[in-house]
Amino acid sequence: MASVTPLSDSVQQHLASALSATLPEAAGADPLLRRSDRADFQANGILALARKAKANPRELATQVVAQVVTGDELIKDVEVSGPGFLNITIADRAITANLAARYADETGRLGVPTAAHPGTTVVDYAQPNVAKEMHVGHLRSAVIGDSAVRLMEFTGENVIRRHHIGDWGTQFGMLIQYLDEHPHELDHKDTRVTGEEAMSNLDRLYKAARKKFDADEEFKTRARRRVVDLQAGDPHTLAMWQKFVDESKIYFFSVFEKLDMEIQDPDIVGESGYNDMLAETCRLLEESGVAVRSEGALCVFFDDILGPDGNPVPLIVQKSDGGYGYAATDLSAIRDRVFNLKANTLLYVVDARQSLHFRMVFETARRIGWLGDDVTAVQLAFGTVLGKDGKPFKTREGETVRLVDLLDEAIDRASAVVREKAQDLSEEEIAERGAQVGVGAVKYADLSTSANRDYKFDLDQMVSLNGDTSVYLQYAYARIRSILRKAGETRPAAHPELELAGIERVLGLHVDAFAQTVAEAAAEYAPHKLAAYLYQLASLYTSFYDKCPVLKAETPQQVENRLFLCDITARTLHQGMALLGIRTPEKL
Repeated sequence: MASVTPLSDSVQQHLASALSATLPEAAGADPLLRRSDRADFQANGILALARKAKANPRELATQVVAQVVTGDELIKDVEVSGPGFLNITIADRAITANLAARYADETGRLGVPTAAHPGTTVVDYAQPNVAKEMHVGHLRSAVIGDSAVRLMEFTGENVIRRHHIGDWGTQFGMLIQYLDEHPHELDHKDTRVTGEEAMSNLDRLYKAARKKFDADEEFKTRARRRVVDLQAGDPHTLAMWQKFVDESKIYFFSVFEKLDMEIQDPDIVGESGYNDMLAETCRLLEESGVAVRSEGALCVFFDDILGPDGNPVPLIVQKSDGGYGYAATDLSAIRDRVFNLKANTLLYVVDARQSLHFRMVFETARRIGWLGDDVTAVQLAFGTVLGKDGKPFKTREGETVRLVDLLDEAIDRASAVVREKAQDLSEEEIAERGAQVGVGAVKYADLSTSANRDYKFDLDQMVSLNGDTSVYLQYAYARIRSILRKAGETRPAAHPELELAGIERVLGLHVDAFAQTVAEAAAEYAPHKLAAYLYQLASLYTSFYDKCPVLKAETPQQVENRLFLCDITARTLHQGMALLGIRTPEKL
């Protein structure tokens, strides 16, 4: 099915035609249309045009109004307000007809278009470390990245996921050497190992290896030699290293499953995946003159990046001892993503504290021509998760909070809320809904905050039925589904001939704005804009439900039309929440 033109776009086109008919030199000018509390829309563009044409804005506005066609099809009424604003009221018929066209979309996309010329975006997100526990710091990259991917894919972009896991480096010398000397430490007695068991195995081995490394000089020497073997690609050493990666993946996948996120094995390309490119990356940078040798290290300098002493702070691509830093890996990943994956956009969902590093990496890639007008790199920088005290979130003992513990607690709290409200749910259903509500609450708290801001992790607030929470949205959805079930044989149907109540109009116009919100949230990598839209949608629905009887409306046609309004609101909530990665249970 073809996409449905939003009412605001249709009004915009109408006004633009009326403007150019009144003032031919205004052809193509933007009427600056926005939602208004004085009418359905307000157009403010005439003031600037009048200044340009040295005309009286109110007179110009009056002439434009004379050119606007009013009636039942789109614009019911338009009037001049203040110094030359236009207040526009949409016809009830147009609102219902537009929603009916969205409702009829058999693809389930609600008339939301896909991009005419999609590009390819590589999204680098959810970057755990091999042999290490995931903690609260890993939450935001995973949740924000997952929603950005869903939004872009929904709007038609070709998205390639990349999970740049930390799976290389000196600590593996110690781990591999210990495993070589204790070869059965990662053996599985059972074929089915849980994520918790896998992490426990890795944790035990890491502690034992660390203890031996700190106490035994000969072991320390053997471990350091093992790093050289790993980097040289020694087959036995690589096989031992692979055991750590595989064990870690069992754990990673269990955490991502709990987060209700799908992560595919081919999307996991760790630091090791770019190992064979590092020497070539350095050679290209040095030969092009973008990087220079300084005290034996290969560095890139920037005029505008200075240290506290006033001297330039370089990006070190290769250390003086021949080892490679993060920059070499990141620059090699850019080469791979641009030249092999043919990406137009590289999106990095990475902590704001890494901003300087990525600024230097991107600028280096621009200087050598790997990035340019046709290929851009963007860091979607995110802030820190804070405790209720406003400080970085820690346990009472001052430890970093394990991500699994945090999710388990959210699920427990949410299950208690669901149990309290549940009327006809079995224990199994309560557990399933508890997981959907708990994980949804954590995700929504993260996504409803602009990514670059810090936010407070407050579980009591997150699982509250009141206020801007996912639980509020999930209950709004479940309430609508309940009404539709109660309607029995009476089916939702649009009746454009009916007059709408004030709140029906406001709700209808908001539902119609879904497509624009999705397009904006996808283009700006801003899931919080979609979250704000959905919260407003649920709030407007609550007002509609309070003021407009649905099953007891005055006429059969009005019952059908209000059921139709309920159903399209539910579909919009369901689709919008899915784009945030949050489930909407049918019953709560």
